[in-house]
Amino acid sequence: MENQLIELAYALDTLYFLVMGAFVMWMAAGFTMLESGLVRAKNTVEILTKNISLYSISCIMFMIVGYNLMYAAGGSGIVPDLALFLGTDNSTTDVIQSGGDVYYSSIADHFFQVVFVATACSIISGAVAERMKLWPFLLFCVFMTSIIYPVQGYWKWGGGFLDEAGFMDFAGSGVVHLCGAAAALAGVLVLGARSGKYKDGKPQAMPGSNLPLATLGTFILWLGWFGFNGGSELIISNVVEANAVSMIFVNTNLAAAGGVMGALILSKLMFGKSDLTMALNGAIGGLVSITAEPLAPTPGLALIIGAIGGLLVVFSIIALDRMKIDDPVGAISAHGTCGVWGLLAVTLTGGTLSTQIYGALVIFLWTFIASYIVWSIINAIFGLRVSMKEEEEGVDISECGLEAYPEFSKSFNGGPSVYPKK
Repeated sequence: MENQLIELAYALDTLYFLVMGAFVMWMAAGFTMLESGLVRAKNTVEILTKNISLYSISCIMFMIVGYNLMYAAGGSGIVPDLALFLGTDNSTTDVIQSGGDVYYSSIADHFFQVVFVATACSIISGAVAERMKLWPFLLFCVFMTSIIYPVQGYWKWGGGFLDEAGFMDFAGSGVVHLCGAAAALAGVLVLGARSGKYKDGKPQAMPGSNLPLATLGTFILWLGWFGFNGGSELIISNVVEANAVSMIFVNTNLAAAGGVMGALILSKLMFGKSDLTMALNGAIGGLVSITAEPLAPTPGLALIIGAIGGLLVVFSIIALDRMKIDDPVGAISAHGTCGVWGLLAVTLTGGTLSTQIYGALVIFLWTFIASYIVWSIINAIFGLRVSMKEEEEGVDISECGLEAYPEFSKSFNGGPSVYPKK
């Protein structure tokens, strides 16, 4: 009877783990919709292509290298052992002990972790949108998912030196979101701003093409975040864990709501208008802010943490624009600035400020420096940026040979647009 109960708990926890992983996978659709809605119509197809491709690259490279680098069997705490993926037994003997007699499947853990690394890559795609070549971007994703992300993930979640130092990051404000934003920042600095974005030193508005789509994408991300944070509890098969997951869901939801209202109210006060794009990024900023510790805060504190994240998004987007750092979708602010805030907010319920600052600096510096080097090498060999003419026409035509909305283009002749090969 006892063995049957253990097997039942194992089955329940594994099913929960897989469903939460599927929720996080669905965030790929959210990022795709959000980014395609916030870029101009002539750059939509490339964003769509980038997102489905980066997800696929993440799955492949994390299977071959990344997972076993991030969760190495050995290592110094700084440099993990490298072991290529040789296959995983899907029997009940292939389990990870979570505590007591409760177990969950390691193959389920692999699936859950791979959708996290895809999230980090999705952050990058929006920040470098509208002027980067497709294949150099995908090449960077290979390095990001196989080396850059897994190494810093090992330092915290793989039992490395950040974990030993007491650094706290429950579901990835730093490991996922700050990491993705740091890589995006490096790419933007190497790439440069979009043509016409800054005139006489002042940022020019470049409105997105489909705000309903961007709003839908934000709601999809909001939904997926329940898997992101809730799934990180790993199990649900006892009263304590079930209650913990419930609290995580409540806090995650309230932080997002607080982020929306914080950004919306501040935009109204600063600009005299209720800026939808700020509200959308506010939702994401609130979600990122609560991700480092979604269980310990009370619901009221979670709401405040999210609201502060929403405020920070607005200030950060304005500051980056003034520094001529061109991020078309606000990803660096929503994931990077709020990622740092999320790590610091942990100290409201536990942890130490010095350790949290230390962890944030380590993750940022490693990811930024490694990414800047990779971006620069790719730029030197292949070039990152499309030509001025291609940027004016839109990267959809030059990179993908398709248009997202052909009926509204001058090239539409009553049927599908066909572009000859170069």
